[in-house]
Amino acid sequence: MKKAVFNYIKTPCGQAKYIELESNKTLTGKLRLMWFVLIASVRDWNIKD
Repeated sequence: MKKAVFNYIKTPCGQAKYIELESNKTLTGKLRLMWFVLIASVRDWNIKD
C-alpha cells in the first residue's frame, strides 16, 4: 500500500528514510520526521512522476 506522503517524497531513498523515521515514536523522533517531510517535499518538488 502506497502512503499518501509518497506523492511528495518521490525518491526511493527518501521513502526509505521516511519509513525509518516514522518508527521512532518519541517527541524528538516526531519532530525530526516532520522536519524531514518538509525538507524532502521541497527538494523533490521538481521531480516528475
